Amino acid sequence: MAFPEYANIIIDISHEKVDRLFQYRIPKTMLGKVEVGASVDVPFGRGNTRRKGYVIELCEEPDIDASRIKELFGLSEGMESAEDISIRLAAWMKRYYGSTMIAALKTVIPVCKKQNRQVHKFVSMRLAGDEATAAYHESIRKKQKARERILKELLDNEGERLPYELITSKLSVTAQTLKSMENAGIIRIEQEEYFRNPVAATTGRYSDKVLSPEQQNIVDTVSRDFDAGKRDTYLIHGITGSGKTEVYIALIDEMIKRGRQAIVLIPEIALTYQTLMRFYRHFGERVSVMNSSLSPGEKYDQMERAKSGDIDIIIGPRSALFTPFPNTGIIIIDEEHESTYKSENSPRYHARETAIELARLVPGGAAVVLGSATPSLEAYYRAQRGEYHLFELNRRLTGGTLPTVETADLRQELKSGNRSIFSRRLQELMEDRLGKGEQAMLFINRRGLAGFISCRSCGHVFKCPHCDVSLSEHRGGRLICHYCGHEERRPSLCPECGSKYVSSFRAGTEQIEDEVRKMWPAARVIRMDADTTRTKGSYDRILSAFANKEADVLVGTQMIVKGHDFPDVTLVGILAADMSLYASDFHASERTFQLLTQAAGRAGRGDKPGNVVIQSYQPEHYSIQAAVRQDYKGFYEEEIAYRDLLRYPPISHMMCVQIQSRTEEDGMEYGNRLRAVMEQQRVREAVFIGPALAPIARINDIFRLAIYVKLDDYDMLVRLKDICEKYIKQLEDMGKMRGVTVQFDFDPMRG
Repeated sequence: MAFPEYANIIIDISHEKVDRLFQYRIPKTMLGKVEVGASVDVPFGRGNTRRKGYVIELCEEPDIDASRIKELFGLSEGMESAEDISIRLAAWMKRYYGSTMIAALKTVIPVCKKQNRQVHKFVSMRLAGDEATAAYHESIRKKQKARERILKELLDNEGERLPYELITSKLSVTAQTLKSMENAGIIRIEQEEYFRNPVAATTGRYSDKVLSPEQQNIVDTVSRDFDAGKRDTYLIHGITGSGKTEVYIALIDEMIKRGRQAIVLIPEIALTYQTLMRFYRHFGERVSVMNSSLSPGEKYDQMERAKSGDIDIIIGPRSALFTPFPNTGIIIIDEEHESTYKSENSPRYHARETAIELARLVPGGAAVVLGSATPSLEAYYRAQRGEYHLFELNRRLTGGTLPTVETADLRQELKSGNRSIFSRRLQELMEDRLGKGEQAMLFINRRGLAGFISCRSCGHVFKCPHCDVSLSEHRGGRLICHYCGHEERRPSLCPECGSKYVSSFRAGTEQIEDEVRKMWPAARVIRMDADTTRTKGSYDRILSAFANKEADVLVGTQMIVKGHDFPDVTLVGILAADMSLYASDFHASERTFQLLTQAAGRAGRGDKPGNVVIQSYQPEHYSIQAAVRQDYKGFYEEEIAYRDLLRYPPISHMMCVQIQSRTEEDGMEYGNRLRAVMEQQRVREAVFIGPALAPIARINDIFRLAIYVKLDDYDMLVRLKDICEKYIKQLEDMGKMRGVTVQFDFDPMRG
């Protein structure tokens, strides 16, 4: 059998100029040993610098003159081979989202570097019977205290192996003494390799919960489809507390019975511990975790455990999707609406679409299950069109009923003389709950604090007359639209009511924490935000302290309102709903509704009724009113009509061409060039906006601009991207792109 003699390799350099394949000859001694996905060392460039690369394909014939083809050095030491599936997924991501192939490969193969395996060492008695006793008495006679302690311990624990660390630390015996005893044939020292396990918990399977008829129907339907060879995408729309996690566990049980593995994605690390423990209590050590807080050794070991079949379930944020299970059967994405499922780095992939593609690529295919109390408009829209199978869970099974939700109009608070962060109604309920020894959560919606301007007297928000998004404040009193570039001066008086109270609302978690301590000195307050959760384990410590009632009030940002279950919380205060409502982004109303609904869902999860107070300058806004009613369908109908009117996703698709340059003038010039190149294609129904300054116009003295292209046909958007990439390469070859970089983002999650 003749083996391919040539390998097309992509070099491990994350730069567009080398985003192509280089052909190398495979040494005769390695024919048949080099596989697609293998990591190899190759001579690269004029100086034949030793570089690492990935084998993308094998060829029997050379693409160029064979005498010009260099020979690769060999397989990389200490590197893991990529799976064929990962190579295919990376190629799909490169095309679908726009990036270099090497950036896509580094995304889907997150752990390449081998780590030293951990070993446990054990000490046991080599001598038997009278010989062992004689050795012990000899150590006493010769006053060899260390040997005496070891031998006594081994004789007292006859036939057992003792941990090496126990002997060296607890018995104060040196490694040299142990080595000499081993050489003398008295003891035996053995080593066993083991995987690092980041899950520190006691094993113990709890009894299976009896599912409701609605829950059981989901499990039965997905299992029946799977057995029939149907691989579908399922959306579970379940109100907060409706028991989605129990459904996930039952579905995974079914997949494990069929010899399959499961990937469970959660939106962020803050949710890992609580979610993980619920799975761990059910599945024991067959479940593990993957997230950015793990050490390189822990990450590597979880990958190895997945490959070897040592675990069946991996739980983690977005990157856990690329765990190399040999036989994935189900991918579950909890809280699928969260924007953290969209990568902010190239390739700017979305975990939902990537999971569906991965499920198509894995051997035998896999089911994809999406779950949320507030599904993204994209997912619900597809479910309405029959692309996803929709399930509804409308009953709260975790105990309690949905809380009573009310609004506090901050305009009226100001008129009545209340300048506090807390409305009078929220103060009244805080007094009541603290007096009863119950707990409260205070949530400040800081996302979108880009400086939108409103009138604190009447609630008027300054919006772009062309794009229906709020204007953002810049230095020098300029209000700018980050979609079309519209600009106007900031007025000193409100054009609606003439009030002079025109300002941006700026309050942070620290300020709220201080205010709580001033108003309720006896209350125990803890804060959870980016500053208090920087160290490893800080999420778990804060959440555990609150769960154990070591604090009365938890103040925090979005991370406190997602998925947590505290039965003693009977009050949730949402202090600034408007902060996300008027972010300069077409997702603003959707994000606001989702956050408010998720936050409201934290109250009244035990046997005591809950209250939620939403403080806002515009409580009549449809997203706030829908959140008060906990009415997802009502919100969806109004929001999808707005998206349809303006051709925003999911009705249409959108591509954002992101340009970074050293000067605003260069960025604008190249933006206009790229827009012209795309417009020359004469794609009917394509809508072009920009180039205009991005929401954050400059970072580290690099200007950021954007062109938005709206089009129903996603494949045509990809073609426009390909045309832009080809044009950019021509400019680069002519040396005309110095100081300018371009990236592409499809259906962006942020404006």
